[in-house]
Amino acid sequence: MLTFACVWVFLLAPGPLLIWYFVPPERDTGAAIRAPFMWRVQNAQHGCVAPATRNIAAGITQMVVWILLLAATARPQWVEEPISRTVPMRDLLLVVDLSGSMEAADFTDADGNAVDRLTVVKEVVGEFLTQREGDRVGLLVFGDAPYLQAPFTTDLELCRRLLDETAVRMAGPRTAFGDAIGLGIQTFAGSEVPERVMITLTDGNDTGSGVPPIEAARVARDRDVTIHTVGIGDPATVGEEELDLDTLQQVAAETGGRSFLALNRDELKGIYAQLDELEPREVETDYVRPRTDLFFLPLAAALVVSFCFHAASLRTLLQRRAPAQDVRLRVNSRTFDLETQDI
Repeated sequence: MLTFACVWVFLLAPGPLLIWYFVPPERDTGAAIRAPFMWRVQNAQHGCVAPATRNIAAGITQMVVWILLLAATARPQWVEEPISRTVPMRDLLLVVDLSGSMEAADFTDADGNAVDRLTVVKEVVGEFLTQREGDRVGLLVFGDAPYLQAPFTTDLELCRRLLDETAVRMAGPRTAFGDAIGLGIQTFAGSEVPERVMITLTDGNDTGSGVPPIEAARVARDRDVTIHTVGIGDPATVGEEELDLDTLQQVAAETGGRSFLALNRDELKGIYAQLDELEPREVETDYVRPRTDLFFLPLAAALVVSFCFHAASLRTLLQRRAPAQDVRLRVNSRTFDLETQDI
């Protein structure tokens, strides 16, 4: 579809006519001779020079060029069919514990075989991740310190591949849960979407953070970040591998999130199904119509019309520049011989 970005420019179209009508032409105050037979001299075949008169062809040409220049100034554009694109409304950050306790083989896979906790996490969280079509998803892992594996992206397959490539103790043997929340908050710093959600998964207590998890959760609340916490493993475990359920519940409560506990694969899968319901995918469809500027077409047409008109005028002028001849005129029964001259 053809459209003009500045259609108001066409209001200037009658400008030359208004100037011609309201602004009087310049008058020649010098001496002049009025000859009633001048039109016959003008029609002589050769050698006649007469005062310029209004040229209809020139006027039409000038108006056409003026309209074409206005059309170029109005920015003609060819608008193509609308293209829809999906704009994410939520940033979702998955935080996964890679401490040494994640190597405990107290979970079973889909076939009933005993596997370590991280293997089950990769399977369940990976499936949850690939179902988040429409969200921007990031991946953060932590051990002795937190590390951002993938910034927020809509490439869900890439995030899952990076999750599959993680390994126990890859980030250190301890559990820096509070620092992981802190890095997650920094990751959300450049986010402009309405909803920011962090889903943390750990099987121990905080043993190596510079910032306590609850303090970090309060900062997240002030930054409008919701944290859901998921604890896995046996809560009866003691020592450094003890699962601190109270801290997980307080972290979630501070930010308005939910806290969950999974003792096996099925419970973990059910938890992420609940999280999928708690945080439904929200997208906004935006339509973009590609536009191609065509201002060069009327501009080129104006140049062609102007060139053709001046070429024709030059040809006529060259034809009139012929050797002088005598012109015999008869006025009131008297004959006059006029010698024409080239100018």
